[in-house]
Amino acid sequence: MNNTFDKIYEIVKKIPKGKVATYGQIAMLAGNRRWSRVVGYALHVNPDPEHIPCYRVVNREGRVSSAFAFGGENIQIKMLEADGIEFVDETHVDVDRFLWHPGMDDV
Repeated sequence: MNNTFDKIYEIVKKIPKGKVATYGQIAMLAGNRRWSRVVGYALHVNPDPEHIPCYRVVNREGRVSSAFAFGGENIQIKMLEADGIEFVDETHVDVDRFLWHPGMDDV
């Protein structure tokens, strides 16, 4: 599983400031579109939060995690807002504007 987690971490490190990715998107880029839960597990045990910006990962609807590893969804919201991410309501990122497009955005 470490190899899978390492692959996930390498992808998450590439999400640029001002962008978000979905669990499914990270799973697909890691090699298996069914790994969304695995992505969640990996991010929950993030060994290097300073360099692996797991707070930039949201669900497919743009919702932040209520179980966010660094102290709850409010912390994730504050971190995303500090990156310049805007929300459509209290817990949903505007994914139409802020979704990361690897290869099209700065990677």
